[in-house]
Amino acid sequence: MKISETAAIARISELGMDDMPLVEYTPHATKLPPDWFHKYHELVHKFMETLTDCATELAFMNLSQNEFMALVTGRALPRNTSIRWRIPITMGGELSIDNMFLCRTFPHSHRLDRFLIEQSGNETIWLPNPAHAIYITTHTAGGGAGGNATSDRLAQMASQIANDNSLG
Repeated sequence: MKISETAAIARISELGMDDMPLVEYTPHATKLPPDWFHKYHELVHKFMETLTDCATELAFMNLSQNEFMALVTGRALPRNTSIRWRIPITMGGELSIDNMFLCRTFPHSHRLDRFLIEQSGNETIWLPNPAHAIYITTHTAGGGAGGNATSDRLAQMASQIANDNSLG
């Protein structure tokens, strides 16, 4: 069975992620190498260190300074955040940074799990494929009137880290 693009877009919209780009994919069962978890663990830390390239998205995550620094130095994920595969490795996805993205566990990761489970057994499925390494809905990123000192400060910190990394 195959779900149409229109139906997939309608369903992801119902789940509150109408801004989530989707890609069509034909999954194929993939056997994981015996050392996959060790590789994954190393990859997660490297992935987190690349997130300084996403200063705007980091600012909208509303992290404390300690959470922010732990994240961008690869030490720890903040509470309520998940690293997801763009193409699950059990469906043929690669163990690579380019195949990962970060999002809120609740509600986004939970809703994405539901979206994928609803498509199980289909020949072709639709996978979430956010434009950046961090998925923040446009509803969150839109902001509002006034400022947010924490977001402003974290955006400045992220920009400085990104600038330092590009100079070094």
